[in-house]
Amino acid sequence: MTTTDIIKAAKDYRELQTMIRELEAEAEAIKANLTAHMDAEDMETIKADCFTIRWTSYNSTRLDTTAIKREMPELAARYTVTNTARRFQVA
Repeated sequence: MTTTDIIKAAKDYRELQTMIRELEAEAEAIKANLTAHMDAEDMETIKADCFTIRWTSYNSTRLDTTAIKREMPELAARYTVTNTARRFQVA
C-alpha cells in the first residue's frame, strides 16, 4: 500500500466507525423507547406482525474475583491466567 492508500483507508475507517457509533446510538434510543413502553405496560413479550420482542429478566452468577484476590491472594495468583492480544487503533 502506498502512503496515499493508507491515508485513505484510515480516513474511511474513521468515518465508518463514526457512522457505526451514530447508528448504535440510534438503535439504543429505539430500544429504550420499546423497553420503557414494555415496563410501563408490565409486558415481557410483544408480538407485532412478524416480530416478537422480549424484555425479560434473568439471573447471572459469577465469581467475585476482587473478593477472592483480597481474601485469598495466593489462590487467586495460582489460578490467574494472562492472555496476550492485539489492539487495532487509528489515532
